Amino acid sequence: MTLGPLRIQLCGRIVVRDGDRRVDAELPGRQGRVLLAYLVLERRRPVSRDELVEAVWPEGAPAASEAALSALLSKLRRALGPDRLSSGTPVALTLPADAWVDVEAAAEALHRAESAAAREDWKGAWGPARVVQHVTARELLSGEDAQWIAERRRRLEEWHLRALELVADACLGIGGSELATAERAARRLVERAPYRESGHRALMRTLVRRGNPAEALQVYDRLRLRLREDLGVAPAPPTQALHRELVGLG
Repeated sequence: MTLGPLRIQLCGRIVVRDGDRRVDAELPGRQGRVLLAYLVLERRRPVSRDELVEAVWPEGAPAASEAALSALLSKLRRALGPDRLSSGTPVALTLPADAWVDVEAAAEALHRAESAAAREDWKGAWGPARVVQHVTARELLSGEDAQWIAERRRRLEEWHLRALELVADACLGIGGSELATAERAARRLVERAPYRESGHRALMRTLVRRGNPAEALQVYDRLRLRLREDLGVAPAPPTQALHRELVGLG
């Protein structure tokens, strides 16, 4: 049996497209979406039924948990196709070689962006970093609450912050009209991680490049005050060095 191309989006609203068919409309409700997400995220290994019960019902399994899980798996198997979800124990999800999963695409893109940035290939870093930024801007399994989901969200949030750093650096390296994108990425990074000094440094550099060194110095002053009042610390040496450099420009 030849399976069509499969695309799975787990961040934001879950979307599953099998060619022209919208599979997500056939998923067995909220628990079915959580089950699918867990199986996709763990698809490199077989998963025990007990582990799946804990993933779907983190606050306590129902009395007939085995029957409830079997029913969910049966409905999920019908939606995805019998060749993609095993019927035995443990449970294994098998996707086609050309399947696209947004979280996996983000991980691969982050690796490519990091590698390009290490070579100072800013044009090569820009595209992959933007892929990571857009995928991770959406929350994984919004509205759901479980430890495994929270752990995944923290990882994706860190990817998002790193993507913003890479976008800002890449756009600064490219220059020209991309300086506006660098500023937006830096401001977004400062907003999401106000104690992460890389965002403030990127914003300071961008503002100088855009002809506004006075505002760049204001960014430093706001950071210095925030760190002193909230954490009782001074900016890190790289940030202080950048500040001295900007003062020297005045």
